[in-house]
Amino acid sequence: MISYSRLWAIIIKEFVQTKRERITFAMMIVIPIVQLTLFGFAINNDPKHLPSVIIAHENSNITRTLITAIKNSDYFDIIDTFSSETIANELLQQGKIQFAITIPSDFSKNLTRGSPTQLLLEADATDPTAIGNAVAAMQQLVKTALISELKGVLNHAIPPDPKFELIIHKRYNPDGITAFNIIPGLMGVILTMTMTMYTAMGITREFERGTMENLLATPVLPIEVMIGKITPYILIGYVQVSLILLAAKWVFGVPFQGSLFFLLFCIFLFIVANLTVGITISSATRTQTQAMQLTIFFFLPSLLLSGFMFPFRGMPEWAQFIGNLLPLSYFQRLVRGVMLKGNGFIDSWPNIWPLLVFTIVVMLIGLKNYRQTLD
Repeated sequence: MISYSRLWAIIIKEFVQTKRERITFAMMIVIPIVQLTLFGFAINNDPKHLPSVIIAHENSNITRTLITAIKNSDYFDIIDTFSSETIANELLQQGKIQFAITIPSDFSKNLTRGSPTQLLLEADATDPTAIGNAVAAMQQLVKTALISELKGVLNHAIPPDPKFELIIHKRYNPDGITAFNIIPGLMGVILTMTMTMYTAMGITREFERGTMENLLATPVLPIEVMIGKITPYILIGYVQVSLILLAAKWVFGVPFQGSLFFLLFCIFLFIVANLTVGITISSATRTQTQAMQLTIFFFLPSLLLSGFMFPFRGMPEWAQFIGNLLPLSYFQRLVRGVMLKGNGFIDSWPNIWPLLVFTIVVMLIGLKNYRQTLD
């Protein structure tokens, strides 16, 4: 027969044990709150206020009206207006802008004569989801602005419907193939999960088995332990990368415009960054369960706020701030820039130095905690 007193005693014991496992108890409360916050407030599949530039080759009343209409749009955030196509190309290459809008020198003249004219919209299409609604809105936006401007004294000289053609140039991914965006980004997601988890759980497993005491009794330095622990996983990471790159090339047909050696260098920085996170997690935990929980807590915002699943620029500023604290956000831009745009070191530097800073800071934190473990 079941003894309810014994059963109740076991239930009370489990509650007491859960209370003692502070990390476990905290994850039970924090993770649902984080998920509600991210999915409820941060995730947005209709990004607006996308950074754009206008290349204006004329300065007429019609052009100024058109520029004003674009500036007042919810989709385009005009950060500059100039006549240099070279600068616009560099900004698109570096991922600093999403759109470049070119107004030709004969734009107003052709409109007032009723002759066909064109407007060029160049978009960074490495993430097709981020530009879809903005591109669709541009056609109606320009048409409405031109009809409003051409009324009045010019109304007798032009047809009621202005003859213009919006030329859309989706750069780096002309066909808008989702796999070209997902597969390179998936490399970072897999490395984040595996590298962090393997390192964190590998060291805590030694604590659970009692083998860490033997290691602590040796004359090795903390930095030597950290380097020794992460080196095998760097090789494992490159094995994973090789499989993904081969699949990207031969299965999904993802183009590769940049240097393979430079990409492997960027991957090395990213792997080391995640391994230092794993080392730091292991220094703060003593069981594999706790290490797994903290790994998930690190991985969840990395997955949602890095721009892998949802457009990065569609998130509110506070979510972008958190995303910019995570190495996966920078690696997403690095790997897509190298593979789809052919970026080199100079174009990639704005995303390289944050990875270096992150690695150094996290390594120092892990080293400090490990010294405390030695004491």
